[in-house]
Amino acid sequence: MAADDAGAPSTGTAIDPRRFRDVLGHYPTGVVVVTAIRADGTPGGLAVGTFTSVSLDPPLVAFLPAKSSTSWPAMRDAGSFCVNVLGADHQHVCQKFSSSGGDKFEGVGWQPGVSGSPVLDESLAWVDCELEAIHDAGDHEIVIGRVRDLEVRELGAGPLVFFRGQFGIVGG
Repeated sequence: MAADDAGAPSTGTAIDPRRFRDVLGHYPTGVVVVTAIRADGTPGGLAVGTFTSVSLDPPLVAFLPAKSSTSWPAMRDAGSFCVNVLGADHQHVCQKFSSSGGDKFEGVGWQPGVSGSPVLDESLAWVDCELEAIHDAGDHEIVIGRVRDLEVRELGAGPLVFFRGQFGIVGG
């Protein structure tokens, strides 16, 4: 970390976006698909690598969609969403929900959760939420959901992770 003459960390230094991504790419992230029913009654979804638990009491989780997302704006007014945790063998599902346009649900089975949001048949675990709050965060939004229902489907299966620009697995 750079320091000024007094030894304090410097502030105001411009960070190159590519370097930022490269350094933070050394921290593995889980891969999830966030789903909701859009205003037109059709299912919508997007792949997200920024999902975390926030609070046990009340039970809250968060994910961070990019403001440039074309999928999130059509889903945000639903008032609820479901976070589908992908297993190590679900790269194809992640790639489908990472793409722009087209029917992301074509060939993907799902059932409605408590909120009505799609629970993907191939999810390792899922967390169904009511939208609690949305906060501005630079080029992303921080979306907080109050957990209404959740389940693990495949005990012992390893999650799909993203690490240094590639898919990987942890445990199993």
